[in-house]
Amino acid sequence: MNIPLGIASVILLGGALLALYLIRQHNARAVFFVTVFTLGAMGLPMAVSLVQFNEHIAPKLKTFELFDTQQYSSWQMPDNETLYAALLGVFIIVIIAVLFEVLVVATNQKPIKSNLIPLPKNFHQHPARGSFVKITILIPAHNEEKSLPETLRSLQSQTRPPENIIVVADNCSDATVEIAQRMGIQTFESMNNTHRKAGALNQALSTVLPNMTHKDVIMVMDADSQINDTFLESAAYYFKNIPELDAIGGVFFGEQGHGLLGQFQRNEYVRYSDQIKRRGGRVFVLTGTSSLFRADALSAVASSRGVYIPGESGQVYDTAALTEDNELTIALKTLGCPMISPTECRVTTELMPTWRNLWVQRLRWQRGAVENLGAYGFTKTTMRYWGQQIGIAYGTLALSSALAVTIFMALAQDHWVWYPFWIGSGLIFSLERAITVRHGGRNAILLALAVVPELIFDIFLQAVFIRVLIDTAKKSGASWGHVSHSQPVLEKAST
Repeated sequence: MNIPLGIASVILLGGALLALYLIRQHNARAVFFVTVFTLGAMGLPMAVSLVQFNEHIAPKLKTFELFDTQQYSSWQMPDNETLYAALLGVFIIVIIAVLFEVLVVATNQKPIKSNLIPLPKNFHQHPARGSFVKITILIPAHNEEKSLPETLRSLQSQTRPPENIIVVADNCSDATVEIAQRMGIQTFESMNNTHRKAGALNQALSTVLPNMTHKDVIMVMDADSQINDTFLESAAYYFKNIPELDAIGGVFFGEQGHGLLGQFQRNEYVRYSDQIKRRGGRVFVLTGTSSLFRADALSAVASSRGVYIPGESGQVYDTAALTEDNELTIALKTLGCPMISPTECRVTTELMPTWRNLWVQRLRWQRGAVENLGAYGFTKTTMRYWGQQIGIAYGTLALSSALAVTIFMALAQDHWVWYPFWIGSGLIFSLERAITVRHGGRNAILLALAVVPELIFDIFLQAVFIRVLIDTAKKSGASWGHVSHSQPVLEKAST
């Protein structure tokens, strides 16, 4: 019996039992931390176990010349015990992932929006609901004079123009309002708003929603993004032909520029868009960059705040949420609202220009996701989101353990040894990385083939995850991370 592996198994069993108990107590935050720390505690015994599997193997080295230097290689493969353990681990992970997905689908939340008391004025289903839609676009903007013109031009060049465009100017001190008005666009200026994007949108929605009917659709679009010319035409088609559809999310891609850091982000977004395509448009998050909502679905959200879902009654967006798009998605799903992200609806969005900006942005995204789960608890709707966080924790554990073992084994040898078995495994991994970004162009493929740079980027994202765990445990504040197009500006947000 491998003692470290046995210790890891005991830790896993104990953590699983404690997590099940906390689930029954409806303590969602505790479940999250128990799961993460259980996986983390398994790291050391698992690493020791891997070293013990290989320490009795004395590699039979061969020498060869490379660039006039003597190199060492070994064709020796890992022993059977190591291979069996690795294959068993992969098999267990796959089985767990499949069973989890089956469980999520089987327990899909039934719509409860029709049971709201009282019902919103225009919420009732109507036979003509899908026959025609009127699109009103809200563009929240805080000092976006540099990017707003391109955003508005992308809307004005649509093959299916919107019925109305409103720039929601929030505490602007630049020419945002003047630029919108010169381009013939209606503006709405927030009043005494201290809740940033969500607060400004709530003010605008409280004005436009009461006058809307079952035919109205509201699109919320960031002022630093541009949509493809057929975006609205495609969305209108889906709304017309799927009467029960309540929301459509855009599939986002990164803008050009920003050097290597920009390419990292573009590769990440390309992989995410490919995942959405493979899932048949099933939505994980209705992106805040550009998403469309039935007006009556947003009215249902506002009516159910404080009853079925967290938030203040009468408000569409929960101003306490750091990531309002993620929270609104969970709210709509909790009410049983169907939604999709079709590949025909593409949006190009802003990328973070510096590592510092990216760090703050991802801290907000990850912290917001964790806090939203804490607010909603462990439900049928949030089950998949909990699974994603556990997957991130497992990925952090797996990558850090693999790197630790690799470094340890490399330092334990007198010479650098080339192992064709591991080189071949690495090439397969490199090929997979390249295939998943093939739609991103040559630069995306070349970066993926290099493996190591993207590995460093992954470590950066996992460091964000660890920092969020620490900050959440300390209940410290989170940074909003607004980026000025002239210089980086980081704003502090309390939670």
